[in-house]
Amino acid sequence: MNIKIQSLLYVGVWLLCTVGAGSASAQIVNYADSGVPDRVGLELLQEEPHDIIYLTEESGGGWVKARLLDFPGRKIPSDPKGVLQFEVIGIELKKFVTDWKNIEKIDLWETRLERETAEMIAKEDFKGAYPFLSVLIRDYPNRPGLRKLRSEFLWKDAIKRAKSGEFEATLAMLEELWRYAPEFQPTTVLGALSGVTDKLMMKLVKEGRLEHAQQMLARLEKDYGEGRLASISKWNKLFLQLAQKKQREAIAALEAKDYRAARALSRESVAVRPDIEGGKELIRKIDTIYPLVRVGVLQTATVLDPTRIDNWASRRAGRLVYRTLFEMKGAGPEGGEYDFVFGETETTPYRTQFDLVLETEKLKPPLSEIQGFTIADKIAERATRNTPEYFSPWAAAVEAIGMDGPKRVECTLRRPHVLPSCLLQIPIDGSWFGGKKGAPTGAYQRDAESDDTVRYILAAEPETPEQLREVVEIRQASASDGVSMLLQGELDVLDQLFPADAVRLSKSRDIRVKNYPLPTVHMLVPCSDHAYLAERTFRRALVYGINRADILNGELLEGLEVPGCQVVSGPFPAGIEMDDPLGYAYDKSIAPRRYEPRLAKLLMTLNANQMKAMADRKKETVPEMKPIRLAFPADNLSRVACEAIMSQWQLLDLKIELVELPVGRTYPDPGTADIVYVSAAIWEPIIDARRLLGPEGLAGSSDQLVGLGLRRIEEARDWRMVRDGLLDLHAIAHHELPVLPLWQMVDSYAYRRELTGVGNDIVSLYQNADKWQLNH
Repeated sequence: MNIKIQSLLYVGVWLLCTVGAGSASAQIVNYADSGVPDRVGLELLQEEPHDIIYLTEESGGGWVKARLLDFPGRKIPSDPKGVLQFEVIGIELKKFVTDWKNIEKIDLWETRLERETAEMIAKEDFKGAYPFLSVLIRDYPNRPGLRKLRSEFLWKDAIKRAKSGEFEATLAMLEELWRYAPEFQPTTVLGALSGVTDKLMMKLVKEGRLEHAQQMLARLEKDYGEGRLASISKWNKLFLQLAQKKQREAIAALEAKDYRAARALSRESVAVRPDIEGGKELIRKIDTIYPLVRVGVLQTATVLDPTRIDNWASRRAGRLVYRTLFEMKGAGPEGGEYDFVFGETETTPYRTQFDLVLETEKLKPPLSEIQGFTIADKIAERATRNTPEYFSPWAAAVEAIGMDGPKRVECTLRRPHVLPSCLLQIPIDGSWFGGKKGAPTGAYQRDAESDDTVRYILAAEPETPEQLREVVEIRQASASDGVSMLLQGELDVLDQLFPADAVRLSKSRDIRVKNYPLPTVHMLVPCSDHAYLAERTFRRALVYGINRADILNGELLEGLEVPGCQVVSGPFPAGIEMDDPLGYAYDKSIAPRRYEPRLAKLLMTLNANQMKAMADRKKETVPEMKPIRLAFPADNLSRVACEAIMSQWQLLDLKIELVELPVGRTYPDPGTADIVYVSAAIWEPIIDARRLLGPEGLAGSSDQLVGLGLRRIEEARDWRMVRDGLLDLHAIAHHELPVLPLWQMVDSYAYRRELTGVGNDIVSLYQNADKWQLNH
């Protein structure tokens, strides 16, 4: 039937009466008996696509928004006859018709989009034009004028960005324009490309980003050729001059025996101009004369101790500077595998006698200068109460220490012990050889340090010409920065990787990525007298209030599945694979507590009632609920984890304050924090259980059940008793929560292929540092 706009208005009034004013207002704007539709700008894209039919004055005038009309090829007929059928936006299940003679014009949807885009481009409103242009590209890619419209957008947006100094964005726009429409003003576009390249190169050089500038120049030369862009020839010449200048400076530094400067300058020269004559040969020559390796780390060490279980940096750098009486080399079927640094060990069949046999003739200074009585004195001090070296598990294990000749130290044990060597991981310093206390005994010694850099130089004459003279640790602001520097050759080694970074680096043919064989256990350790943290019920609420699986899988692993990385229910490692001997202390039958925020709130209420009842009985005041200060080491992995934990605890209406520890520190000073995020190397639970949970350990637990569990382990006579005791201790720790277990992480490291001698299955990065070599 034929209709007039008045009929549609009648329908609109009926809708207003039946569905309410809120809906009717949205319906009424879809048609009118006079005028034109209001300009709505970007809100147009929120409307259903439609065409606008304008009616003639003779037919009553007005306009209507119709669902997209079904024209062949979306072209309006040039000489239409008869009637047009259409559907009105907002009026469902009803079709309308009108004579073509009643239609003044039809404004197609895509024509409106083009008009809006062109008008916004003319006003230099490129942010406003972009959504319209995107819809056109998506829905109408074959529109005749689209290529020109898109080219105009890219060209004028590039001009505007260039005027604002956004040279990187300008270059991206111009390159996209050249790729998309090379026929669009080619001479002008290439001139603009040359000009913006020139400005961007000057900016990069001024900022000292020479390698980035060279990489960009090489790409532009590959894409456009030197003849098309005048700036390419100009900067190729300038970079060659700069590279030659740095090369001359590197040669001068080499002649002056300033090897550090020579190394840096020679690499800068090649970074600026990779094909400079003699560039790589000069690098090889300098590395041969003075081999040096740059190691990217998340934390530089302030304390050097290769036996620390809670401080990754201290443990790593400590191994570079100090040797240990017994050094862990890896994990075996029955606990760790240890090397006696001065020789060999002998154990009687019943494991009640443990002898240390010195083989000094096989050692190099200073280790070759050791005396048997010195070792006997040191391990005796470890069993003597009231000495700084006292260690109760060793004191409980050994009954007598004697010597059978100058090179044999005999230790008689009170009872059979499954692994006495693990009790004697004692750092060795210069005082053992009559030197200064604290003097290094490893291959390297600490030299200069700055805010982000620490140098370790070879402590003695090199054993081979290829032996490294220096190991330079450079602290990275983030793990991603370290990955970029390793890929660019600015670093030779990365000490610790995020799992996602390890996957990324493993795809590079220039990089090797390896896992450390022993995982670390991450936990929260109470470290103050906070009245609520002292309550087991409250600590249990905190565990239920952390979505550990979500933080581990989403934040730390970035959605990757990494074997061995898992949420844990106790303070011991769970192993990496099924039936892994590394997990001998972990009870797999104890499932980690799930994320239960409602239960956490209930436990917090229960704890508050318990504390109130206790205070009433003692006629004391209920302790104030103070904010919980959560401390974490200054690395981005710990920071990410603790920020996520804080946000989840805040959902429990807890007040949390984050405390970032100073660089190199992993445990807060007294009174500065209440609980600390710890990544612990619990690699030998027989000994590490006390170092973590004992009264003098990290957790400082005085819990009687924990103490009983520790003593039972130390009195074990065989591996079955050890395992049973550790499983019991796992259950006790799960119940008493002296620490709040989070997850286990499998850590990895990466190094460039030019570096050899690193070794496989190394427990510590610098385990074989004295054998590292650079091979170009």
